[in-house]
Amino acid sequence: MKYGTGIKAIPYKGKRQSGLWWKIAVAVVLVGVLCFGVLEGLVLAGGRTHVAEGEGAPEVMVIFGCKVEPWGAPSQLLQDRLDTALSYLKEHTELTVVVSGGQGKDEPMSEAQCMYEYLTANGVDGARIVQEDRSHNTWENVQYTLELFHSGTVPSTGKVLLVSNAFHLARIELLWDRAWDGTLTVSTLAAPSSHFPSKVKMYLREPLALAKSFLFDR
Repeated sequence: MKYGTGIKAIPYKGKRQSGLWWKIAVAVVLVGVLCFGVLEGLVLAGGRTHVAEGEGAPEVMVIFGCKVEPWGAPSQLLQDRLDTALSYLKEHTELTVVVSGGQGKDEPMSEAQCMYEYLTANGVDGARIVQEDRSHNTWENVQYTLELFHSGTVPSTGKVLLVSNAFHLARIELLWDRAWDGTLTVSTLAAPSSHFPSKVKMYLREPLALAKSFLFDR
């Protein structure tokens, strides 16, 4: 005679389900790392100096702003941009220069004003410099600078030389190309990033900023 309890056994699935979620989590992390790697590659590829020659030679230089220290001096990243621009301007005295950057809450003056003072103190004729002092991010830098082109405040030309730290240039080129509505020859000057902690921070931040600009800055 066989006896039974009448209770049907229910298979235990907890371990299997937890293993599935673990695999999904790992897959998501790997996809995220892959996407970040691709974006970082684009940032690195765009961070180079390339200046057109001949008919495409730049007619206007645009220097993108960065933090101004509380005592009124340019931050190290901004000084890197300005010193790189100065090296080029010494041999190209005909260029109009646009300095682009507004005033943040923790800045004693606009970034444009700080750049103007630094450039003129180092021998650049102030009459060549136009200030764009309303912008607070890269997309606004581009938009408000282009307003100066369209209004005739600076020569309305597509032959521009964009100056910033190397990590920043891929995003600038993306946005400039998106906003400009005519023929375009973009040259770039890639400034170094001599403050190492800031350099590391920016190369970690910039891939995410590039993705954000690609999707939303329009």
